[in-house]
Amino acid sequence: MSQFTVDSFIGKIEHVLKKETGKDIQDAHSNDIYYVIAAIVNEELIPQWEETKKKYEEKMCKQVYYLSMEFLIGSLLESNLLNCGMLDISNQALEKLGFKAEEVYGQEHDAGLGNGGLGRLAACFLDSLASLKYAGHGFGIRYRYGLFEQRIIHGNQIELPDNWLKDPYPWETRRADEAVSIDFRGEVNMFKKQDGNLEFKHENTDKVMAVPYDIPIVGYQNGVTNTLRLWSAEPVTTHEDFAEEDTNYYHELDHQHSIEQISGFLYPDDSQYEGKELRLKQQYFLVSASLQQIIKTYQQNNQKSLKHLAEKVVIQINDTHPTLAIPELMRILLDEEKFSWDNAWEVTTKVIAYTNHTTLSEAFETWPVEMMKQQLPRIYMIIDEINERFCKGIWFDHEALRDDIPELAVIADGQIHMARMAIVGSFSVNGVAKLHTEILKKQEMKHFYALFPERFNNKTNGITHRRWLLQANPKLSALITESIGPSWIQRPNQLINLLKYSSDQPFLEKVDQVKLENKQALAKHIHERTGILVDDQSIFDVQVKRLHEYKRQLLKVFHIMYLYDQLKVNPNMDITPRTFIFGAKAAPSYHLAKEVIKLIHKVASIVNNDPVIQDKLKVVFIENYNVSLAERIIPAADISEQISTAGKEASGTGNMKLMMNGALTVGTLDGANVEIKKEVGDQNIFIFGLTADEVIEYNNHGGYRAMDLYNSDDRISRILDQLNQGFGSDEIEFKDIYYNILYNNDPYFVLKDFEPYLETQEHVEQVYRDKLKWLSMSVTNIAYSGKFSSDRTIKEYATEIWKIKPV
Repeated sequence: MSQFTVDSFIGKIEHVLKKETGKDIQDAHSNDIYYVIAAIVNEELIPQWEETKKKYEEKMCKQVYYLSMEFLIGSLLESNLLNCGMLDISNQALEKLGFKAEEVYGQEHDAGLGNGGLGRLAACFLDSLASLKYAGHGFGIRYRYGLFEQRIIHGNQIELPDNWLKDPYPWETRRADEAVSIDFRGEVNMFKKQDGNLEFKHENTDKVMAVPYDIPIVGYQNGVTNTLRLWSAEPVTTHEDFAEEDTNYYHELDHQHSIEQISGFLYPDDSQYEGKELRLKQQYFLVSASLQQIIKTYQQNNQKSLKHLAEKVVIQINDTHPTLAIPELMRILLDEEKFSWDNAWEVTTKVIAYTNHTTLSEAFETWPVEMMKQQLPRIYMIIDEINERFCKGIWFDHEALRDDIPELAVIADGQIHMARMAIVGSFSVNGVAKLHTEILKKQEMKHFYALFPERFNNKTNGITHRRWLLQANPKLSALITESIGPSWIQRPNQLINLLKYSSDQPFLEKVDQVKLENKQALAKHIHERTGILVDDQSIFDVQVKRLHEYKRQLLKVFHIMYLYDQLKVNPNMDITPRTFIFGAKAAPSYHLAKEVIKLIHKVASIVNNDPVIQDKLKVVFIENYNVSLAERIIPAADISEQISTAGKEASGTGNMKLMMNGALTVGTLDGANVEIKKEVGDQNIFIFGLTADEVIEYNNHGGYRAMDLYNSDDRISRILDQLNQGFGSDEIEFKDIYYNILYNNDPYFVLKDFEPYLETQEHVEQVYRDKLKWLSMSVTNIAYSGKFSSDRTIKEYATEIWKIKPV
């Protein structure tokens, strides 16, 4: 906890400002003050960070390393102030100095280290690890550019570079002395040793330096600071290399550029061979650098051989992207530590655990054998050996599964299947919601479940309530603390004590007032960003998430088009005004998703400018959705749209953030919605649509024809005809969406769920009119949201998978 008072903090700001910039406070800009406060926080943090490292070394405790291609950490100043116990003091000091805290903290660009739920989950996990005093660290890539900065021009998504590092990033520390070298390409030569064993040497390789940048991960007011280590790709080339006679200057520049591309940007477009190759290099770069560091740390801190690695180290791979950790650990143990195959495999399969994040079979990663052979020849040899031994094991030990070997083999049809390798080489395989885990066990990975039932387990995702409630919604947090005390901050399950206020009218009215103020703040932001005036008394109906067909933003748009058509026919229809709020990025090469964004904007341009409907509907798309924007939108939401096709969303975490802030869920029985429903009860959530079993039945056995619904339901045919024939004054057409729905047989069952969705939305409307009932449901959702804190999730990982205890 910080020892600052408001006055001493002001004095510190003035002192550091003068020292660093030469400015007095009256000459300073918000950006100057941002860097000054970041420097003050770092001054507090660094001794704590060093002390934490020292404590872990002295206690020789088991440490978990979380490998992920994404860490969507957002901006850190406000979060670090909160976790250091300095946020209130900082806010008061800034107010006294005449600065707006929101404007100062807003100077920080969100770190461009992730895209969606996968990366935000990793960030929440790091927060919980530190706050619960676990020895746990993240390893990722320091992307020079993030996914992209989204701009909307004439309704079209345009991708601009997300140059998040253009200004100095105050939280990172470069550790050039801990750089490691990584080998690509080259050839593998085999030698026979005197004892008859084979030795492999990887020679004539392309070398890349992985330089670490460390970011402190601060526990909540507990003195613990863990580390997120990000690797940056740099050339090994020195100035002397350029001076050599046979060096072509421009060739050398190209070579350096190709190396720097490895950590150049998140998720290169893999629709082309070069992009796919770059993704493979990124993944190996991450795991090789991380494993070299993990083993070096183990050897420095432990006297025991690497045979005992699993006693002190556990590596959690976040989805399949870091699966090359398995053959890379084998390579280090075999080639550098001279282990036998059996001993190396025993160590590897005790150290690595795998989290699966998808039920979409098309999202399971594969790599062409030839690409792997060319880029990572030694790694390919090890994967080939893993596959051979695994397939032989099935053939001899599991006769019943012999016919299924093509679906189980790590290498099949010229492709290396990463999810299969992750299961074969891990001691634990977990899904991220109960439904998701059951689908893996019974459908997508059923043969593997038959082979390794003891490896499969569920760990339902969670979110850090410190960021998503305490920091993002300070007024609601203050009201909760005033009512049930502050213990919920350390033990989020204590939020359940709010249930006794779920029928308390004075309390409900205070909750309503907080929601209104949050809606007013968001309405102001929307007007500043988009020029659209929205009614803060309207229902804020929110769908913010990555844009994908299975997440069904299209179903929401169809609902809006239907309501608009109804109002055009009957402008005096009795309807509670609604503001529909979207935030979403579509992958640059995902044409249909980008068409949906264009459709949202087309519908918005018509609806928002039609005087006939008397502002009863407004449609808002806020561009460049990110963590900082989510922190504005989520506290203001009335309705949380979680309407994915059942069985397609692994878990979802937006559903948890929104319920924690009092929004009511409209959702399918998908992902964690199932568990939210179980917690809050049927009467406090709005569920509709097909179940996962029904979707699977249709997909496996047919029986659904989208064309039948088009022909029999006038509402559906009207909406689809508008897409096909064009609507609005310029009659823009959306034929690709039309044809995908009707002639690709509506692969995500948008039309099938349309009528139940409309019925549910009518029910939502009726309930919202009973203000006290709605507020009671809202408070009930907040009360049960503690179950979905990442603190609970991390405790489950720690006790059931990692076998670690708080330090």
